[in-house]
Amino acid sequence: MEQLTYTSKTAELASKIKAELSRVILGQDEALGLLLVCLFSGGHVLLEGVPGLGKTLAVRALARVSSVPFCRIQFTPDMMPSDIIGTSVFNMKTSEFEFRRGPLFTSFLLADEINRTPPKTQSALLEAMEEGRVSVDGNSIGLEPPFMVFATQNPVEYEGTYPLPEAQLDRFMMKIMISYPDVTNEKHLLSSYLSGFDAKNLDSMQLLSLLTPELLLECRREIGEVRVDDSILSYILAVTDATRRLRTITLGASPRASIALMQTARAIALMDGRDFVIPEDVQYLAPHVLRHRVVLSSEAEMDGLTTDKVISQIIMSTVVPK
Repeated sequence: MEQLTYTSKTAELASKIKAELSRVILGQDEALGLLLVCLFSGGHVLLEGVPGLGKTLAVRALARVSSVPFCRIQFTPDMMPSDIIGTSVFNMKTSEFEFRRGPLFTSFLLADEINRTPPKTQSALLEAMEEGRVSVDGNSIGLEPPFMVFATQNPVEYEGTYPLPEAQLDRFMMKIMISYPDVTNEKHLLSSYLSGFDAKNLDSMQLLSLLTPELLLECRREIGEVRVDDSILSYILAVTDATRRLRTITLGASPRASIALMQTARAIALMDGRDFVIPEDVQYLAPHVLRHRVVLSSEAEMDGLTTDKVISQIIMSTVVPK
């Protein structure tokens, strides 16, 4: 099947970025690949894992490689919405209130340990994540594209964490689970530190700048040209609709989830050198796109089920288009 002329260029970009990030983040190849899918799709990312696995470092390195404005917010229990968005300050010289922008006004926003702050402060990101703008004192202020939120969180079982509201979880395109590296990769990590690597000093790694905001937006436009057959659309809808019908699930995936699954499938197809989506794209991405959007019933949790297990069962029971 004939491919788009730019497909190889986009795939080459993705390959180079992943290789550059792998110099800093060892043993997380799948997570880095998923991170790039969200980057090219233009969706927000939720990274979950225990402390010390390189979640923050991965986002810092990605911002460095992408050459975009970057800001990090360390979420704490006493943080207020104005600490994120900004606040109006009275100017004595002009006798008027002036809005002083908060750290939200950037391209890549790292919301570090987002579930350590109460829901009131978490909700300060809702409008920005959905519409790319914020409302302040009755005025709507747009955020400069490409705007993305990369949020990290500790597992909800950890002390001092607050579960994210369903409305906010649904605004994350993916929830990527960060696991421990295997022994081989962890040994390579130790060797890197023996050789002088310091995660606190990314400058020493001399990461290449491979993207610009303009090039990133161009890649996102190219993804919009990737073909999705009607049978694939029906397949995506069958998967998401199944989450709304199972007795083991009390809250199913929203239409926003169907859109996210379609867009990420187009992105991974383009990164793989195709100008069309195949069922395997949907099957691979479904757990990452849906796991944070569905809520299991208490009976299902008591039976030892997890969202990933239920999604896997849905994929196995859904008829695959030819």
